[in-house]
Amino acid sequence: MTAPRHVGVIDIGKTNVKVAVVDLESRSEIGVLKRPNRVLPGPPYPHYDIEGHWRFICDALGQLHRQHRIDALSVTTHGASTVLLDDAGNLATPMLDYEFDGPDSLAAEYDVIRPDFSETGSPRLAMGLNVGAQLFWLLKTCPDLPDRISTVLTYPQYWGYRLTGVLASEVTSFGCHTDLWAPWQGGFSSLVERLGLKDRMAPLKRAGDSLGTVLPEVAERTGLPEGLPVACGIHDSNASLYPHLLSRPAPFSVVSTGTWVIIMTIGGKNVALDPARDTLINVDAFGNPVSSAKFMGGREFDIISKGRNTTCSETEISNVLEKRIMLFPAVDPRSGPFQGRKHSWSVAESGLSDGERYAALSFYLALVTSECLIMTGAAGPIVVEGPFARNRLFLEMLAAATGRPVTTADGSLTGTSVGAALLVSRVHHHNEPAWHAPESCIHPDPKLKAYATAWLERVQAS
Repeated sequence: MTAPRHVGVIDIGKTNVKVAVVDLESRSEIGVLKRPNRVLPGPPYPHYDIEGHWRFICDALGQLHRQHRIDALSVTTHGASTVLLDDAGNLATPMLDYEFDGPDSLAAEYDVIRPDFSETGSPRLAMGLNVGAQLFWLLKTCPDLPDRISTVLTYPQYWGYRLTGVLASEVTSFGCHTDLWAPWQGGFSSLVERLGLKDRMAPLKRAGDSLGTVLPEVAERTGLPEGLPVACGIHDSNASLYPHLLSRPAPFSVVSTGTWVIIMTIGGKNVALDPARDTLINVDAFGNPVSSAKFMGGREFDIISKGRNTTCSETEISNVLEKRIMLFPAVDPRSGPFQGRKHSWSVAESGLSDGERYAALSFYLALVTSECLIMTGAAGPIVVEGPFARNRLFLEMLAAATGRPVTTADGSLTGTSVGAALLVSRVHHHNEPAWHAPESCIHPDPKLKAYATAWLERVQAS
């Protein structure tokens, strides 16, 4: 079989649903179509617009195939999500939005059966951010649901099922603070049996395994050729990590940015993770535990910027540094190392220009990221993926605060799609030489270090 070059990637983030075509030779996106990841209000509860997504995915695949000739498919999605199917292979219940707070109403009951962090590496989180809490709430509040569930699927593999008809699940999604996985044992946690779902979990595959080929009806609907291969798929933050696992020696850390900022440390120091500060164990594409931390940095950026101009002058940057204009955590108090705190400013926010606000916000996000890196025992270079890789102030402050090399790889704005596409490459090229992206190293202004030290002192004193 000829090795694929153009890989169609279904890339579902919390904010947007994207279908991209990745050229494996250049490791870049050559075509992209997007739509908002719309949440339907209910009934029966807030849930994702699965059928709307599917219509968009099929139309987008057809259009992109006509433009670029797709040779294979892969999938990556946000975490904290599973799909429940009935005997006919349809949704047993709508797919719950993990930001719905319904599961909090049964938190005390759920905590009785929830495994300890020492078993799962999964911190206790609010709303539906623990998939176990979602499932517990659904099973308790939908009396007939337990009898209707035939299969539990991880989210990327649900779309693989829609494409191929093959049922599977995969460890990077189970390892995303679900409470369902025991990363050090490499198997399901005790919670799966306590929920009565042990015999309903879809068969496990590795992210880079071949799932199958597109169904005839999918080929007919999209114009894709029958026999087109589909990779099993991967959790989005692990998709960002995957290219670096193939090409970099440890130690290093990857900072994957978007709605969530996910920090993943490979080969770092041996540290005790603190689940109360939103640290966790992720599981990489090869099934290995990865010390990690997270906070909702993209959401925090949107809350503070409120659609204002996101540029600044050198004079405005100097004002922020010299006047110590600082934003303190936590803008979104539900996540991160400073969760539970209420954000504040060192000066009256109303007196700030848009540029000063943007600079201080960029510094704030970098300093929270630095704290996350410390908590995961990070060592070696730091690679920033996603939208924050475009933010020079974020990168320079991160380098100043950590004292370590900060780099961005070419194509870093599309890390999840490229990482997912490389799964297909590995299926066909198991001995493929490591690929190294061109990089640029950040050299920060020394004034930033003094600002970072002052910020941390204020945060620790509060």
